[in-house]
Amino acid sequence: MGQLPDLSVDLAGISLRNPVIAASGTFGYGEEFKRYVDLKEIGAIVVKGTSAHPIEGNLPPRLFPTASGMLNAIGLENVGVDAFIRDKMPFLRGAGCAIFVNVFGFTEDEYIEVVDKLNSCGGIAAYELNISCPNTERGGMVFGTNPVLTQQLTHRVKERSSRPVIVKLSPNVTDIVELAKAAEDGGADAVSVANTYLGMAIDPETFQPRLHNVTGGLSGPAIKPITLRMVYQCAKALKIPVIGIGGITSGTDAVEYLLAGASAIQVGTATFQDPRAPSHVLNQLKQFLQKRGLPSVRSLTGKMKQ
Repeated sequence: MGQLPDLSVDLAGISLRNPVIAASGTFGYGEEFKRYVDLKEIGAIVVKGTSAHPIEGNLPPRLFPTASGMLNAIGLENVGVDAFIRDKMPFLRGAGCAIFVNVFGFTEDEYIEVVDKLNSCGGIAAYELNISCPNTERGGMVFGTNPVLTQQLTHRVKERSSRPVIVKLSPNVTDIVELAKAAEDGGADAVSVANTYLGMAIDPETFQPRLHNVTGGLSGPAIKPITLRMVYQCAKALKIPVIGIGGITSGTDAVEYLLAGASAIQVGTATFQDPRAPSHVLNQLKQFLQKRGLPSVRSLTGKMKQ
């Protein structure tokens, strides 16, 4: 069948064997999926959002299926950075793929505290900043909806970080390019586009919201056309790499994101339907490249014809 295509990518100085990454919040700490996915096959895992202190999350119900998607209001439940380093990293160091740690906080100092502790922990390739959190010092204004806060937070973390910093952008803004540029100006090494879309659902039988938290984040295939447009806009405007996230369930979905300008992609909600989704996306992407006779996955990035 000829030479196998080169699937490797360089992402902000990090060498990945392929561009398929398991997204934060949908893949646990990797260990939960080891019986379904050969972790050595995929490019990277982004672990659950990690905070300075443990968080129990919201009360149930916290998930609700929607037309071609899902609402979630998990509430950033996690074990906290100290337990993460102690209990989760030993397994992750041997996982065989790159490990990205998703970091969040409710003040800039909380982000810094987490990063400072992770800096001394071996086996981590990069940090992904979740900036879709309310800044409690600024009256609850979300970091990721304000370009000044985005640039400031990114700059502070980048100054302290011993590793590449990826900023995960919120789509709940008027102009995502403005926020992407703010992250780039703050020193981000890459951006992830994008987090979930704020949504809600109501039970017409009980008149009550489907989620205890009333609103939640919409993800899944329903959001793909919108996020694909955002990836395209950001990739055109930035000099740093863009990682595409949103509704990727197949290799052809991944190809679309790459053509739009993404350097890598993340598979998230698809794993709720099929825990082997990252492997399936990777295999289908490989088959697409072979069928087209394309030498490498990099030959797709930003190659949409106009």
